[in-house]
Amino acid sequence: MDRGRGATLLDWAAVLAVALGLAAVLELLSVPSATLFAGLATGLARALLVRRRLALPRHSMTGAQAVVGVSIGALVSVSTLRTIAADWLPVLLVTVGTLLISLVAGQVMALQRGVSRVTGAFSMIAGGASGITVMARELGADERMVAVLQYLRVLLIVVAMPVVAAVAFGASGADAGPAAAEGPGPWAGLLLTVVCIAVGIPLGRLTRVPVASLLGPMLVAATLDLTGLSRGADVPAVLEGAGFLVIGLQVGLSFTRDSLRVVGRALPLALAIIVAVVLACAGLGWALTATADVDPLTAYLATTPGGLYAVLATASDSGADATFVLAVQVLRLFVMLLTAPLVSRLLLRGHRGD
Repeated sequence: MDRGRGATLLDWAAVLAVALGLAAVLELLSVPSATLFAGLATGLARALLVRRRLALPRHSMTGAQAVVGVSIGALVSVSTLRTIAADWLPVLLVTVGTLLISLVAGQVMALQRGVSRVTGAFSMIAGGASGITVMARELGADERMVAVLQYLRVLLIVVAMPVVAAVAFGASGADAGPAAAEGPGPWAGLLLTVVCIAVGIPLGRLTRVPVASLLGPMLVAATLDLTGLSRGADVPAVLEGAGFLVIGLQVGLSFTRDSLRVVGRALPLALAIIVAVVLACAGLGWALTATADVDPLTAYLATTPGGLYAVLATASDSGADATFVLAVQVLRLFVMLLTAPLVSRLLLRGHRGD
């Protein structure tokens, strides 16, 4: 008994050491969601190379979901909502258009053998990759497929976006955007996180919110931000990174050789659909330029389907309206996450009715 427990502890120590080392390397390379990628890659390697299964404690995943929920909720603010107030109708239509594009893309993805309608939809939802990945399993989707395809889209966007901004819109990167406002510090952020989790999870379960451990803390954090009670506090970076690492490990460790083959077979179709989604969202950016008082580069970045922090960095460096970009991206993020349970319910009901 003690020997088995000791072996498990050594196993976890090795997995965490590799994951943290890989995360440090990916951070240096400016890879988005580096800790999630590191956890996913490490967990995948461990699952495929070692026959003995290794599983995370259930409470660790609940905690990781809650931390990510607070992190997302803290993005919203009164100032971002005010930014889009004058152009609320075009922004709303573009947001709804992005959701419809995602759903159509998801159903095309479901034509691939081994991909369910719910998995296809969640894999192609344009925006909120981390939140959608967290929700996938509880809402009936294959979280492994969802994670790989969501972050494939993010990677493609992050790589292509600076090139598109420079070539298509003449962005030089010479203009530095305004420095981000400093929050009240990590202790205030830790307090915010604890309060949102302590209130959000029980409240979410009491009100029967789907995926209560994510959406409950997210809505509490958003409420505190909108009322000014959060004072601009954010989840401490170390805690946020730990949450993403746990999520990545959870997904990676659940892989098998069979599931990896299914994902591999789906990649060619997925890549074509992702490119089509990115182009369709660029079309929505053009429509936003025609109907709202924004320049073409700002509209393009505001409607880019993913890679929020990379998008904001590009907006700041290129002289685009970073505040407008953030407002539209955050609105879409909330719409995608809050409608995901409804989408799952409708698709599952439709599947049972077939």
